[in-house]
Amino acid sequence: MARIHSLTRRDDAPAMLVQLTDSHLFGEPETSMLGVNTDASLRAVLRQIEADGKHPDLLLATGDMSQDGEAAAYRRLARVLSEAPALAQANIRCLPGNHDLPAVMRQELPQWSVPVTDVGAWRVVALDTTVPGSNAGHLPASQLDLLEAALAEAPGRHTLLAMHHNPMQIDSHWHDSMMIDNPQALFKLLTRWPQVRVLLWGHVHHEFDRRRHNLRMLATPSTCFQFSIRDGKHVVDNMAPGYRWIKLYQDGSMATGVRRVQDALWHGAKTAADNAQAA
Repeated sequence: MARIHSLTRRDDAPAMLVQLTDSHLFGEPETSMLGVNTDASLRAVLRQIEADGKHPDLLLATGDMSQDGEAAAYRRLARVLSEAPALAQANIRCLPGNHDLPAVMRQELPQWSVPVTDVGAWRVVALDTTVPGSNAGHLPASQLDLLEAALAEAPGRHTLLAMHHNPMQIDSHWHDSMMIDNPQALFKLLTRWPQVRVLLWGHVHHEFDRRRHNLRMLATPSTCFQFSIRDGKHVVDNMAPGYRWIKLYQDGSMATGVRRVQDALWHGAKTAADNAQAA
């Protein structure tokens, strides 16, 4: 069983989580991708969190935090998140996505890579769905075993499960070849553990919210560029980046919402990209 970290707080107080995902930072900070300076865009999202008055107990970074897997990108991510006023009291947890290099991420961010964290009445489990050399995802037996052990050890705790890849089709009119390829194994396991209340992921670069029996399934906009499905095609969307907040209550209920960067902050990030390209 993986090492478990417990966050100190009153068990009867709701826990505030914030999810950031798909920041796609490069080793060089002035690099842009699809017209967005990903470094400036992440900073704009962090300023939005501060403007919204969110002070999370736990920040979940759900993969593709780096685009190139370079150690410099993870070091800069650590610096940017550690310096953000809104995250001053937050514990931070990261899991890898298909653009990350998991070994480099864990080497550079060892304390943030703990897979199981207890906060209030909840347990948060972070799984690694990456497949070397592939954009698609897979849940190997080792990760399913980690999940089942974490659930068996704390059957009285409500559980939030986080991963990078989506375990289901987001749009029935578009075949997603980059989701996890064995979602049935995950959902079969979860039928035995009804304390899992939330399944959270990134990867898709847009908002998603659906229920499956007692399970709330959520995806979140990227902190940089967005995607959407139009006429059965996967296209870049001009919507602003954002984050998800989740309030977890002792009785297993939850409240959640997505906040996107306000126009002034978003245009500032776009301008930074234009200036970098002009230089």
